[in-house]
Amino acid sequence: MNASQIRERLNFTDEKLLAECELQRYRASGPGGQKRNKTDSAVRLIHTPSGCSATATESRSQHDNRRKALRRLRFQLAIQFRMPSQDRPEWPAGIQPQGTVLKVRPNNPSIPLFLALILDEIHSHAGHIRKVAAARGVSTSSLVRVLASVPLAFQEVNRQREEWGLGRLKR
Repeated sequence: MNASQIRERLNFTDEKLLAECELQRYRASGPGGQKRNKTDSAVRLIHTPSGCSATATESRSQHDNRRKALRRLRFQLAIQFRMPSQDRPEWPAGIQPQGTVLKVRPNNPSIPLFLALILDEIHSHAGHIRKVAAARGVSTSSLVRVLASVPLAFQEVNRQREEWGLGRLKR
């Protein structure tokens, strides 16, 4: 599966993306009371075409855990697959800079697609965040703040920067 096919899947509805996944239910230990250990409320989603997986065990509700695992799977898909950056792809719907500041709400459904685009651009600029921010017309600190809000994306950026011999970003 190539990166452009993955990119399409970031825009899939929850039902359509779930149809491509193997759903595993199991019992998780930990906090949550006696009910948690008596029901199969933990969820693991395995995206069959890509091999990516995501789990959620926090809630005693299987429905809530499935929703959380699906969101985490979208982040995994966005972070793990790179494709050559286009000249300047459009910002995803729901993510528009206000001047030079990126204000992105944590529950915005466009965040995985946004991360995929930004990580592609960072990769094409050899890890230079400042160049990506300048090309996008946003401040470097604003871009770093949004990346830092998703720990997996932040780790991936720092991993890429280390490959190019650049220092790690600080939160």
